[in-house]
Amino acid sequence: MRRDEFTEMRAFLEVAQERSFTRAASKLGVTRSALSHTISALEARLGVRLLSRTTRDVAPTAAGARLIESIQPHFESIAAGISALGALRDKPSGTVRLVCPDDAVELVFRSRLPAFLRDYPDITVELIVDNGFTNIVERQFDAGVRLGEAIARDMVAARIGPDVSYTVVGSPEYFAGRSAPATPHDLTDHNCVNLRLPTSGGLYAWEFEKDGREFSVRVEGQLVMSNIGPAINAALDGAGLSYVPRDLVRQYLDGGQLKEVLADWAPTFQGYHLYYPSRRHPSPAFSAFVEAFRYRQR
Repeated sequence: MRRDEFTEMRAFLEVAQERSFTRAASKLGVTRSALSHTISALEARLGVRLLSRTTRDVAPTAAGARLIESIQPHFESIAAGISALGALRDKPSGTVRLVCPDDAVELVFRSRLPAFLRDYPDITVELIVDNGFTNIVERQFDAGVRLGEAIARDMVAARIGPDVSYTVVGSPEYFAGRSAPATPHDLTDHNCVNLRLPTSGGLYAWEFEKDGREFSVRVEGQLVMSNIGPAINAALDGAGLSYVPRDLVRQYLDGGQLKEVLADWAPTFQGYHLYYPSRRHPSPAFSAFVEAFRYRQR
């Protein structure tokens, strides 16, 4: 393959993965117009349209999807081979790219990342916060982070955190003049902070369990958030009740800024896991990351 052909193919893959000429151009370090010219030249040389362009989106055509399926594994093999050269160094090097929910940053990574970065000065960690079910292969992430029960069976999973308990909290100001809910069904009488699910676009139904019975309640309220952090702040501000990981609000519960309700109904989920395709060969940098963050039961 000639150098210009390699450049064209790499540019095409980047645009297809980003679904945007602007974002792809930024990652490749070229101008948008130069990237557009490269793709047009590739399409002209092959005699087929590879990308469908609209004012809002860029998506592969049927021919483009077929080309992606054909060439992407080869580019992944090249990237893996380059990463594997890090094994020849005294310490692993390279970039580890992860996509994870916002609460996982606080619950898993924040306290442990500084030590890892000190131990591996040649490794760069890129954490992208996304509460949706991101396609980690299409977006070229090394791994994603999800709770244990949400991981597909065809993925390799490594547990990186303890079980996560969720609870309902509100501020003393919110409860002034209001009765606390005695059962989850009483939440219909309260102003609750909803969580929008990025993948489906729907609102998350709060999950509960008691005496072995699991069920969900769809709540209503004036606020809808897309991340756990702002939902905690909304509860602290007295804007309503929020459904959040208990460990993230423990300091506020202990300090009296928040009050926990429905504790007897609080569910516990499997801890957070790193997951990645079984066919992917982990780089030395990623292997070091997994080993450093692997959860060990005390």
